[in-house]
Amino acid sequence: MTSLLEGAKKLVTRGTDIGSRLEGLDAALGAARGRLDDRLLDDATQVLDRATGRLRLSAQHTVVAIAGATGSGKSSTFNALTGLELSAVGVRRPTTSWASACVWGAEGAEELLDWLEIPPRHRTTRDSLLDNSREDSALEGVVLLDLPDHDSTEVSHHLEVDRLVQLADLLVWVLDPQKYADAAIHDRYLAPMAGHHEVMLVVLNHIDTVPEDRRQSMVDDVRRLLDADGLHGVPVVPLSAKHGFGIPELRGEIARRVAAKKTTRTRLEADVRATALRLEQASGDARTRAVPAERVAALESALADAAGVPTVVSAVERSTRMRAGRATGWPVVSWFSRLKPDPLKRLHLDLGAEGDRLTGRARTSVPEATQVQRARVDTEVRALADDVSAGLAPPWTEAVRRASLAHLPDLGDRLDRTLGEADLGVAKLPVWAGAVRLLQWLLLLSAVGGFGWLAALAVMGYLQVPEPSTPKVAGLPVPTLMLLGGVLLGVLLALLSRALVAMTARRRAAAADRRLRGAVHEVAAELVVAPVEAELQAYTTVRNGLAKALK
Repeated sequence: MTSLLEGAKKLVTRGTDIGSRLEGLDAALGAARGRLDDRLLDDATQVLDRATGRLRLSAQHTVVAIAGATGSGKSSTFNALTGLELSAVGVRRPTTSWASACVWGAEGAEELLDWLEIPPRHRTTRDSLLDNSREDSALEGVVLLDLPDHDSTEVSHHLEVDRLVQLADLLVWVLDPQKYADAAIHDRYLAPMAGHHEVMLVVLNHIDTVPEDRRQSMVDDVRRLLDADGLHGVPVVPLSAKHGFGIPELRGEIARRVAAKKTTRTRLEADVRATALRLEQASGDARTRAVPAERVAALESALADAAGVPTVVSAVERSTRMRAGRATGWPVVSWFSRLKPDPLKRLHLDLGAEGDRLTGRARTSVPEATQVQRARVDTEVRALADDVSAGLAPPWTEAVRRASLAHLPDLGDRLDRTLGEADLGVAKLPVWAGAVRLLQWLLLLSAVGGFGWLAALAVMGYLQVPEPSTPKVAGLPVPTLMLLGGVLLGVLLALLSRALVAMTARRRAAAADRRLRGAVHEVAAELVVAPVEAELQAYTTVRNGLAKALK
């Protein structure tokens, strides 16, 4: 379609924006697919195809279709305009479902006639030396079509009329004085084409059968009916094809429009505009709303709770306290903490090399979301969709809601996997804790050494073995200082380290909370926010495309 549009734009005459209109309609159709009714979009696509196809064909010819009911004198009018008996009239009218065509100026018209699907046997060309009158010269470039009767009992006739009415550049509707108010033509053709009033003419044929004093009032009545159909300004030409009355005026009006070289573009613009208006009516023209940050924050909060982020953050803090406390506590008693299970390992988090052993089972053991938590997530997702789609037409409201809920069943597994893969930053002890642990062991060794020294001295005294001199510091024996100092300083250091342990645990818990909520943010953005924004972007594309088609 893009290549067709580019080719069509090159053929559009300077000063028109039909190419831009077609681009806008094409963009709107692409974005609306899957959101608006397929039948409506299929009809619009046909209009786009017809328009681009017509622009690629002869711009020197104008397709003028003469349409009317049985007995309206449509074929007589066609013959009067061509000056030839090309179409049978009255009871001799054939029952063919094909239209007849008469062409003034054959060069370049063959491809156009093929596009119109007019069989070669139904084509006549006015290009001989005998047809060079002033009237024929004025109609140079006209492709005049005589359509089947639109009220024929033959279904094929209806189909042919409907097809060619959509393809013609200029439509001439022939009405009969006795049936000009017939609802069949007004309801089926005239009223639905109110937006095409610039490419329509109405002929009131058989005017010779109407008393002369009533002719103007009948023309005025036809004018009134056309106004009621929305066809304001459409010329009404009274004529008698049988006697030639009004034929010069009709021929002159056709020639004037053909000479202006605007009819084809006007018809295509009317088609595009009518189609764009139907799409706009179905799609709406409300302004696009951005996804509110507060709605996203509320959704992420609900997802974080459902995913167990507070549980994991609490486990990070308790695990850090346990690990750092074990490292900085007095070694004689700190080993008792090893009997307690690590909170993170209980959740299958931060397992290091043991993580490889989890293949084939749940990544984490974080408690499943409760029914209340799941309901909160569902409520926040729907609230976000309802907020951004407020004011949009029902098809777009449904599209946004459908997009927001599309990945809802996957949220739980995705969040659990994200938590399991998150780096919680607790694998390594802080540097200061390692230094404290080394110091604690040195103090413990000092206490053990002092205790051993004192024990040796006691044994030697018990055995009455001469004791070596014991060094003293500040009047106290060194082994006593080693024992008491090692124990007291170790216990004091462990007590002092508790404040640092608590601070470190809180900092690591806060960092883990930020990382986990960042991961939740990415999941929410990918599975909920991004699909919703994609629908809003599609709506914006449709809205802008239709505005471009309607400008």
